[in-house]
Amino acid sequence: MTPRPLVGEPLALDLVNTQWVERGRMVDLFDEPDGLRGWLAEHHLEGDPAAVEPPLREARSALRRVLERPDEDAERGINAILARGASRYTLRDAAVQEQHEVDAGWLPSWRATVNYLDLLRQQPNRIRRCGNPACVLHFYDTSRNGTRRWCSMDGCGARAKAARHYRRQRVTPTA
Repeated sequence: MTPRPLVGEPLALDLVNTQWVERGRMVDLFDEPDGLRGWLAEHHLEGDPAAVEPPLREARSALRRVLERPDEDAERGINAILARGASRYTLRDAAVQEQHEVDAGWLPSWRATVNYLDLLRQQPNRIRRCGNPACVLHFYDTSRNGTRRWCSMDGCGARAKAARHYRRQRVTPTA
């Protein structure tokens, strides 16, 4: 399985980040052997990969659309996934119980979409796309001052720093 460039993000962003650009071409983790199965296991999500794959691809597309072009159309895509399930709360032995009623095959997609709503409720301005225009990865900025710009300093951040350094060092001919 191809190693992913950014892991450990909240579920919604991690789903979007199952597609990334590598050497100028788009890579899709779900097209890799056992890529989907591994992603489900990584997030402790259950489901038959054949049954959850189409809904996950739909959710990933809807999430990417709302992240990159937030408009009514993008929100309709998110709402269509949310309509596949609901949460019911009960109180038992002084503890809140939450039960999800979700269409078969849609639970991982629904959870990722609900996670996106949770991020919006917390700090929506911390949901960011990498500052490298060629990168398609998204992250939730947990830095202390909220100024993170790159998906990773080892990858996109280092390339940006190197490019800035090169531009500063380059000698320009005088006329």
